[in-house]
Amino acid sequence: MQFNENATLDSSQMSPSGSGGGGGVAIGGGLGLIIMILGLIFGFNPSDVLGGATTDTTNQSASGSNQYANCKTGADVQTNRECRWVAYVNSINSYWATQFQQGQYKMAQTVPFSGRVNTACGAASSQVGPFYCPADQQVYIDTAFADQLLQQLGAQGGDAAEAYILAHEYGHHISNITGQLQKAQSAGNQTGPTSMAVRSELQADCYAGVWFKNAASGQDAIVSGVTQDDLNRIVDAAAAVGDDRIQESTSGQVNPESWTHGSATMRQNWVGKGFTSGNPQICSTAFTAQDLEA
Repeated sequence: MQFNENATLDSSQMSPSGSGGGGGVAIGGGLGLIIMILGLIFGFNPSDVLGGATTDTTNQSASGSNQYANCKTGADVQTNRECRWVAYVNSINSYWATQFQQGQYKMAQTVPFSGRVNTACGAASSQVGPFYCPADQQVYIDTAFADQLLQQLGAQGGDAAEAYILAHEYGHHISNITGQLQKAQSAGNQTGPTSMAVRSELQADCYAGVWFKNAASGQDAIVSGVTQDDLNRIVDAAAAVGDDRIQESTSGQVNPESWTHGSATMRQNWVGKGFTSGNPQICSTAFTAQDLEA
């Protein structure tokens, strides 16, 4: 990805601290070392890994306090690679703000942490991967661990793949503030290739593709250019986090009835739908489509 060197970065969108414990349910992005927690199931059961107990947040606070304070412009990404996370978040929030009537979009902050973190959905560790907490409307990510996860899942990685991770989590935020996430959750803890859990994840993938299509639009856009290599890396990352890929690599077996995020083909398909259309309205069809791989 290319960044506009003159674009202004707002580091305040990277929150230095999470919220206290609570009873909400976190929504996983599907990039954690879930195999260490649930074995064959890609995704996670928040009741297993997110609890209401408080956890030491010393590492998390140190991760977010002043790390991004000097990220002022797009040019800073070249001299301080950590600034790329500010650029991703700013770009995603900036795009989604344009899709709502003025004042109606609630900006979601990203909370970088290291090791463990407290959220309004409970305490979590890096092993759950990046996730979105509807209760405090924030995205949580161990930025150092994210790159390791991509490598372990066999993805090419790179800036575009990292941006896809965050864009997917912000996709859950859009589903939340539009009420679509609540409808999906009302179906309960169902799993399987056509479950509401999978459809919710595919909608988030679709929203990620929509953002990527529009990321470089506008003279003041933070992202100044998207290459074919970037697109390849996003599609590659989407495939790497497919339920079937994870199950095959960890057990040599694929059990569709346990899917919570969708197959590699499904995830590639819905990222592609979002990117091809560039229209967030198409993403609602994730809940009505008969064939999620088409």
